Amino acid sequence: METSRIAAFPVFADLPEAELDELAGAVHELAVAERSTVVNVDDYGDAVYLVEEGTADVMNERGETTQTLTAGDTFGEIGLLLTGQRTATVVARSPLKLLSLSGADFERIRSRVPELEQTLRRLGLERASR
Repeated sequence: METSRIAAFPVFADLPEAELDELAGAVHELAVAERSTVVNVDDYGDAVYLVEEGTADVMNERGETTQTLTAGDTFGEIGLLLTGQRTATVVARSPLKLLSLSGADFERIRSRVPELEQTLRRLGLERASR
């Protein structure tokens, strides 16, 4: 995968080139159909997702939409790095093109991507405090 696809995400734009290379080698493309659930609240958090195309609704445990994700957004870092569980449900509002970093792949590259981990933790902590 080209690093430019990952650097296009604002949250990752300032990562060192070496970390972008590691991340590019670890992410996988994922297509999600409209109205499909990507993650469910309280499920085990086993991946971080980057939205390349499409829109998705973030819903709380009561099924209320709390946020809409669009191209350039990320989700899943809280469950993967902080709590071990999903804190929201994400449902595709349109067909989605996602990049996915699994927990296993993250662990494999973790020692070589310290700024990526700090960025994801910071993002997760900001979101968890809302």
